[in-house]
Amino acid sequence: MRILIADDEQGLRDSLAEYLGLDGFEVSTAENGLSALRLLEDEVFDVLVTDLKMPGADGLEVLSSLRGAESDIPVIMISAFGDVSDAVEAMKLGAEDYLVKPFEAEELRLKIIRAGEKRLMRLEIERLRRGGARGLTLGSSNPGMKKLIVLADKVAPAPANVLITGESGTGKEVLARYIHGKSDRAKGPFVPINVGSVPESLLESELFGHEKGAFTGADRMKSGMFESANGGTLFLDEIGDMPQHLQVKLLRAIQERKIQRLGSIKLIALDVRIIAATNKDLESDVKAGLFREDLFYRLNVVRMHLPPLRERLEDLSSLSAVFITTMNERMGRTVTGIAADAVEKLRSYNFPGNIRELENLIERAVILSDGGELTASDFMLSDFSEHAKILPAAGTLREVERQAIVNSLARWEGKKTKAAEELGIDRKTLFNKIRDYGLEA
Repeated sequence: MRILIADDEQGLRDSLAEYLGLDGFEVSTAENGLSALRLLEDEVFDVLVTDLKMPGADGLEVLSSLRGAESDIPVIMISAFGDVSDAVEAMKLGAEDYLVKPFEAEELRLKIIRAGEKRLMRLEIERLRRGGARGLTLGSSNPGMKKLIVLADKVAPAPANVLITGESGTGKEVLARYIHGKSDRAKGPFVPINVGSVPESLLESELFGHEKGAFTGADRMKSGMFESANGGTLFLDEIGDMPQHLQVKLLRAIQERKIQRLGSIKLIALDVRIIAATNKDLESDVKAGLFREDLFYRLNVVRMHLPPLRERLEDLSSLSAVFITTMNERMGRTVTGIAADAVEKLRSYNFPGNIRELENLIERAVILSDGGELTASDFMLSDFSEHAKILPAAGTLREVERQAIVNSLARWEGKKTKAAEELGIDRKTLFNKIRDYGLEA
């Protein structure tokens, strides 16, 4: 996370920059408001910390200029005790938070993290509202994926239903969001539901809604997912797990473009595009009588198959870069990439969990990393084999914990109280673990 600190007290600027730098923040400083505005115009920052009273342009003028330029950067205002009323005025102008001098550097750090996380959440909500897709928007070096993305671009503007197949974790929802975002429904809702995760007794109500009194506990009317997706896209994940008695009702809704809430005789006309996904072989289920043939053909207007990650290792580096960027923003880290030896080790792995497993692996490595490039040791890859599981077995959990303690102590220059707070344990527990792992030196 990149932070800009604007304050005319050099000692305060330098001490805050040093303290925040220890936690992995990239910190720049400005000695007055005009300098701060120049830096904000030339560079990208995630959070601005600014003094209220400064020469050149004070904190309120800086804040007003930012809001006038429609900048959404969170601003944390620093004020002296007698300027609290001005700080309140800053909050009215859109400041995220304020601190009264003197304050603890740790208090500022927590406010920065909170402000950064809120901004990331706002950006993510905006992305989802636009129907944006993560990962696939970056393109692919894999020939099969290139063809798939071209097909997605062609299919998106059409009203046809789409069936996405592929193993778990290959990014079926990402592809569905991409199609939605490229369609003329992009401004409408994208409503996902995992059919396999909803109890069978509740699934019909979740999809089609219910009227008050339709069943025991139905104390009010509830709209279902179909109504929520009106004018947009309904994504039915794990469609192969849909109970057979509901397959009939789903088929009717797709054919007639109308639904009926539980407990109602009224038909509700809707305009909903269906994108379904499954990791099952639906053709085999049709032959076995487990999935309706007519529903299968209604869903299978356009078929798109996502290859597993082990068949598209050309994209390993680009996918990893996306996840590293996400984790850096989420955790305030400054990881720059993956070392060549770690990439080669990753390429030898089978990835049974596909892209979802890679994301989890990157997240853990970023946590364990001291910054810079991720190395093989950050991934705990020493005992990888083609069929090994990434998730640590009981014998390697101690290795993960030991490395986390080593990294935290290094970040805090041996300050055990700070390391214990970061690790979420008390000092006594940390001392015991240091002794247990032989880390006294």
